[in-house]
Amino acid sequence: MGLWKQLSGFFTPGANYSKLETVQRLLIEADFGVAATNETVERLSRANSVDQATLESIVSEQLGPAATPLARADKPPTVVLVFGVNGTGKTTTVAKLAQRLKKEGRSVLLAAADTFRAGATEQLETWARRLSVPFVGASSGKGADAAAVAFDAVDAGLARGIDTVLVDTAGRLHTDERLREELKKVVRVVGKRQTGAPHESLLVLDATIGQNAVHQAREFAAAVPLTGLVITKLDGTAKGGSVIALRRAVPVPIRFLGTGENIDDLELFDPARFAHRLVSD
Repeated sequence: MGLWKQLSGFFTPGANYSKLETVQRLLIEADFGVAATNETVERLSRANSVDQATLESIVSEQLGPAATPLARADKPPTVVLVFGVNGTGKTTTVAKLAQRLKKEGRSVLLAAADTFRAGATEQLETWARRLSVPFVGASSGKGADAAAVAFDAVDAGLARGIDTVLVDTAGRLHTDERLREELKKVVRVVGKRQTGAPHESLLVLDATIGQNAVHQAREFAAAVPLTGLVITKLDGTAKGGSVIALRRAVPVPIRFLGTGENIDDLELFDPARFAHRLVSD
């Protein structure tokens, strides 16, 4: 049920605004988080009249700007690092990004620098074959140096004249300091091989885990320079309010939404469209 169907009864003519506490509870249950909930309730209470469009506008404004296309390096390859905890759909998101860039006419190379998750390299290599794009992985298998794989991938991109190198980085528990240092090393290494790299650093987050995703976002943002968020699993199983909480948690724009299992189920983020979906569905 959309938010407006749950909340509309509290904003009919003559409604008692003391019931805003109930509105607050419903927004918290929808994973808005405390800060976004308080702002939403405060703005609703000040509005001259409240209808679905009012709520959509308030939600949309909290979501930030519409997504912009991925950056491009002055001289290829553009290097895009993709971070995220295992289980978020990170590797599949890398494949979806590759598909999207191919449709835009950009050549792509996939790099499997998630060297500690069993099967991660094989999973991305399978996607590379399906997409008919070149692939770089660790020759020594599980436990290999992720930064070395990233370096080799950028090197291969330079040698082959590839437009964009997508690097699936080691997706691990964000609370492990040693592993955070490893991600920082990946960032440093690609910067040494290609000017301005990484040109994009995207964090993949699972919308279905609510406030745990907010915690992950804060931890990653403190460790590595992020340029955007990709929110996955918005295919009817997530409440959606966590997207607002995520946007407030880190000062990083939302760039893409993963809306399904198919390779084309990755859309540019549009705050107005998302707000309408959240409020009305």
